[in-house]
Amino acid sequence: MMNRKISLIIFLTFLSTAVFTQGIRDSVFRVPPVTVTTVTIFDKEEAGMKESVVDSVTILEKINLSLSDLLSENTPVFIKDHGRGSLATASFRGTAPSHTQVSWNGININSPMAGMVDFSLIPVYIIDELKIMHGTASIADRSGGLGGSINISNRPDWNNRLSGRYMQGLGSYTSFDEFLQLNAGNSKIQSKTRLYHNYSKNDYTFINRGIGNIDPQTGQIVNPVDTNNNAAYRKYGLLQEVYFRPGNRDFLSVKYWGQHASRTIPRVTSYEGPDNSNLNSQSDTDHRLLADWQHFDGGSKLELRTGYTFKQLNYTFKNIVHGIGLLPVIQSASRQSSFMNKAGYSLETDNKLSFKASLDVNFYSVNTRDSVNNSGYRGQRSEFSVFFALQKEIAGLLNLNMMLRRDVIDKNFSPFIPYLGFDLRLLQKHELILKGNIAGNYHHPSLNDLYWEPGGNPGLQPERGYSYELGLEYRALIPRHQIRAELTAYRSDIANWIIWIPSYKGYWEPLNIKRVLSKGLEVNISSAGKMGIISYNISGSYACTSSLNYGESHIWGDESYGRQLVYVPLHSGNLVIKLSYKGFSLGWQHNSYSERYTTSSNDISRRDRLYPYFMNNLSAGKELKIGNVMLSGELKIYNIFDEDYRSVLYRPMPGRNYMLIIMIKF
Repeated sequence: MMNRKISLIIFLTFLSTAVFTQGIRDSVFRVPPVTVTTVTIFDKEEAGMKESVVDSVTILEKINLSLSDLLSENTPVFIKDHGRGSLATASFRGTAPSHTQVSWNGININSPMAGMVDFSLIPVYIIDELKIMHGTASIADRSGGLGGSINISNRPDWNNRLSGRYMQGLGSYTSFDEFLQLNAGNSKIQSKTRLYHNYSKNDYTFINRGIGNIDPQTGQIVNPVDTNNNAAYRKYGLLQEVYFRPGNRDFLSVKYWGQHASRTIPRVTSYEGPDNSNLNSQSDTDHRLLADWQHFDGGSKLELRTGYTFKQLNYTFKNIVHGIGLLPVIQSASRQSSFMNKAGYSLETDNKLSFKASLDVNFYSVNTRDSVNNSGYRGQRSEFSVFFALQKEIAGLLNLNMMLRRDVIDKNFSPFIPYLGFDLRLLQKHELILKGNIAGNYHHPSLNDLYWEPGGNPGLQPERGYSYELGLEYRALIPRHQIRAELTAYRSDIANWIIWIPSYKGYWEPLNIKRVLSKGLEVNISSAGKMGIISYNISGSYACTSSLNYGESHIWGDESYGRQLVYVPLHSGNLVIKLSYKGFSLGWQHNSYSERYTTSSNDISRRDRLYPYFMNNLSAGKELKIGNVMLSGELKIYNIFDEDYRSVLYRPMPGRNYMLIIMIKF
């Protein structure tokens, strides 16, 4: 109740200020009138690479969601979601969560402890630009992205003087979203401040497929209706950005992102004990600080960047003991810190030749301890990475891109990581490009993989892979319309794949699989323009992802050999349609996922496999200008057909639910 009162006071204060403030910005909820312009896709710096950029309109429309929702609804990245507000990890091109590298303004934010990112903890609020590098294109950022990389960026608006916005969201399951942004500056200096808060009791009902009761009259098994108890979550944070441009040659920026998240984790649905028999909770506190300097001189650029990240993760699991109460079974505290530095230089000559070189020096430290079991570990890692790239454009028809990276991990030299890519222009008028690449990659075990107690395996071998990719990209400009299509086929052969499995010792431990073969097909199609007085934007994607285990059959058994990896859908796709007319907007989104297996044998006779599901969301909005203030309102309906689905075994997702968002901008 106190948070709601504070939110109301902030809203009224902000409203009274905004009414008298000059400067209107475009609405979040309307698909703006489309101005068709020529944007080249023939860039030698990106030759052979597949990149996906989530447009700014989509980012603003998803502003109240987490990055996990944005990725699952608008990209080929499959998100393994443990429930609304719970852990969400990525499977990019059929790879493991640690095979997707994530950066924020150029610094890596993957956990040095687990090697992955929980995308449910990244709010879309803090994102200005989102770029996805598919497969080996991620080598341009760093090594280890066997699936790809995801890059989050923030940018200044040098034309801004004073602007801001406040958003209030109210949704199902006692959910509240609040967001405040203030921007101020001039042509020399810019400041952007963002504050956000999310809360949800998250107590949705569902059909519990993990428990069955026998109907005494019919003898049939009936699944009861259950409630997602002990699942509340809260998240609040601050992002402060300062940009300084003293002259035409220099650009400096400092950014700080702090966040605290707490959540209780519900029991799995197969549990049949009393509701209050245990308590499972987790809190995450993150601090990220980044400073960047860029100097431009003709065709050259020198960049220096330094960043520091700190994470405190506390996890508690308590069981009830009759006569005593809840006693902790697990009470762990982990501290993770990263210190990252980069120096880079690039040069572009007049003969359409460019050169890049960079040096990364990173240090990581982890300290984790379970006070109940008196277990844990301290681990450190140093990383040095040298990168070279040479790009050449030939006669406006062919681009060549050669990259080479080499890492030194704890004084151990990794093999060279090569990349060779090309773009061949087949048609000039409508930009039809044939592109392809061949590359290697290299991924080191995380500190948990090596040192976790109990189960860590210091003898793990690094994962090594070679990938091949070929695709066609097409873009056509028709009066009042723009069409883009892309078709990509890839194959990635990965040796020493790391997987955690139950051991005979009574706990899980990581082992190397001899070989995993990941191959697939990706299709992306989009069109934007105007039909009469109606603006439209239509986009769709489809991915066929085969990720097969080819480990040692005498160790793993014939049941898993040649089978699809668990939780990787063979088929997935999405379709988005947005329409706007005179301030009104209407949007529909569809997502589909094929069957996923929860066992390495892909046993279709088991009840615990995850069936296909089809998700549909609907949104409708309206914007209204009052003086110098723009008011926007939007109603979002999620899962409009009340689909019963799960992304992870025994972790149900919500049925039909609603969110009403009101935004004021000046």
